[in-house]
Amino acid sequence: MWHKKAIVFRFSQINMRITYVIDTLASKGGAERIIIEKMNYLASHFGYEVSVICCYQCEGDVNAYPLSDKVSQIYLHVPFYSQYQYPYPYRLWVKRNLNQALRRELLQEVFRIDPDILICTSYFRADVICKINCRAKKVVEAHEPRLFTLSNEGLGRSFLVKMYMVLYRKFYFRTVERYADVVVTLTDGDAYAWRRANRVMVIRNFSSLSVNRRSDVSAKRVIAVGRLEWVKGFDRLINAWAIVSKQHPDWKLDIFGEGTLEGELKKQIQELNQSNCIEIHPFTSDIHEEYAKSSILVSSSHFEGFSLAILEALRIGVPCVAFDCPYGPRTIIKNNKCGFFVPDGNKLALADRINRLIDNPEMRRSFSKAGVHRAEFFKINVVMNQWKNFFENLVKGKVTSLF
Repeated sequence: MWHKKAIVFRFSQINMRITYVIDTLASKGGAERIIIEKMNYLASHFGYEVSVICCYQCEGDVNAYPLSDKVSQIYLHVPFYSQYQYPYPYRLWVKRNLNQALRRELLQEVFRIDPDILICTSYFRADVICKINCRAKKVVEAHEPRLFTLSNEGLGRSFLVKMYMVLYRKFYFRTVERYADVVVTLTDGDAYAWRRANRVMVIRNFSSLSVNRRSDVSAKRVIAVGRLEWVKGFDRLINAWAIVSKQHPDWKLDIFGEGTLEGELKKQIQELNQSNCIEIHPFTSDIHEEYAKSSILVSSSHFEGFSLAILEALRIGVPCVAFDCPYGPRTIIKNNKCGFFVPDGNKLALADRINRLIDNPEMRRSFSKAGVHRAEFFKINVVMNQWKNFFENLVKGKVTSLF
């Protein structure tokens, strides 16, 4: 059993330089969106000098989400993807040379900027970034559970490559835990997984989604949102919906997302004879309107760092049903209050809770009101003030750890 220690925060205005290091801002995803919105807020509301070093991105690559003019964007364009044209073991040699190039480029930019705080994500070169010898405090943001970080590396490869990746992950985490000043996680469960780090903090994500109107939960429509990749588990949702549609053939499931599994998922829909009630749509910038036209959101992920989709749905009054995967849904959903979470992977339980909400309009209305109230705890101003207090106490050496 572990216990949280109190963290002392003081409100003050400090002129601070903060630098993020990320692979690219040109990819659409929850982590990229939240990082961009966070940088924009730090620069515009707190007056911090914020910069972001994009290691893979070229200057001509358009950012997936709007970046404020007050944030300085630097492009390194280290061609990491070039390694994949070579077979193993020569690829490891190429990767080594690319890592050395990345270190040189990063060192040059970091020493030029001279930030007070250097931030990276747990899934991108955190081992390299944490070991940069500079005065900045090193912060690692964990946007996905530690258990699954880099877990797909080496998949489909030979036994030797898989063993190499097992050892690589081991030393990767050991390096981060040794050299990072603080690891910031999104959930208590993931914080415990990082307990060997020097310091561990929990700061939740926020939602800045504009709410023009809320759902009246009367539409015969269920929505799901996310990348069409294994992690989002849409194959599991489609299997569960095949059960739901037997009882409620007049209800429809709309999935919004893009990714490599689109063809496989459409084939699965056809094989289950669900084409008349399941449709896959591309990402949309008006996702808030799609939430408002829906009565239930379903999350079928294998893991979630936090799940912005669940939080955004609750803000618009859409009840949620989710697998109880590590660790996001449980952090946001109050079970039997604003939604349900069911045992991870249990498609019968998922279908049952969806059916229960479909069958009970009064429950949907009750959950809708409770969801709007629950989402108030994750408003952008609340969460960003936590980040402000954390940064300013970190540079003063007044941050303690949960463990």
